[in-house]
Amino acid sequence: MISTQASALPADFLALSAACGSDPLRVQGPGGNTSIKLGKALWIKASGTELAHAERDDIFVAVDQALALSEAKGAGDGTCQAAILDPERGLRPSIETTFHALIDWPVVVHTHSVATLVHAIAPEGLVAARDKLAGLPTAFVPYRKPGRPLTEAIADAMTTQTQVFVLGNHGLIVAGQSVADVDAMMADVERRLAMPALAEHSEPFASPPEGYVWAGIGALAQDERLRGLALAGSYYPDHVVFLGPALPTRPTESAPAFLVEGQDVAMRNEATSAQKAMAQCLADVLTRLPIDWTPRAIGPQAEAELLNWDAEKYRQALAARQA
Repeated sequence: MISTQASALPADFLALSAACGSDPLRVQGPGGNTSIKLGKALWIKASGTELAHAERDDIFVAVDQALALSEAKGAGDGTCQAAILDPERGLRPSIETTFHALIDWPVVVHTHSVATLVHAIAPEGLVAARDKLAGLPTAFVPYRKPGRPLTEAIADAMTTQTQVFVLGNHGLIVAGQSVADVDAMMADVERRLAMPALAEHSEPFASPPEGYVWAGIGALAQDERLRGLALAGSYYPDHVVFLGPALPTRPTESAPAFLVEGQDVAMRNEATSAQKAMAQCLADVLTRLPIDWTPRAIGPQAEAELLNWDAEKYRQALAARQA
């Protein structure tokens, strides 16, 4: 019988998961996911939960490893909900469970690393990352919609030795034989890709619009180049999911934030913690972008696929409850 007792998960795995989730330069809000393969079960973070709570809450769900792998290779609908071993708990496995099943290492950690995103959203950054990560078993994966499309792209890019995956316009995956191995390799990747913030900001000289507060990321509004980038599009999936496409310049019913030129980004008073985290992430990424790099947004079609996706609407709803 396959065990579905979350209490059996290794303490070091829970600690690494929580540490990643508590570092906004690695994971923002309910983003990212970790997994561990124990016997015939694959334990993965449940959709909409937060890695930061890994040692506090019961956030992992067990799926049948063989069934999840079959979905990674085209069976089923790719959600792995049919592979859940303990459905009475009411948790859904992460929408990215298929690539955790596909990557044949016991421990897999996926983050939305700011250092990685800075490189992964720009062609010049990807060239630089290849040089910086030389010597590590790395695969570079082009942007695909999260879920099975991304899993298929990973399958095309990886070998049996691959342990580091740089996901175009998305983030980082590190895999290994043990939690300690993954922790050390991920720290090495972060060190190699680390970029300093290049832009500063001053305090807004005006009060925020009624019903809003300043987000404290004024560089996006005060620096002409960064303002143009922030308004030009969205550069990774979770921005679209939690903030909507790009940033508007005036209040809208659907957007939790808008950019006020010369001032700051205004956030709704009732904005969720996930929305606030994603606004900060945008600033963390764009302020580290070298001036001669040319970031590429994921584009309207990719944005529409995310906005109309039931799996992401589910994750948004859970995140709103936890705000």
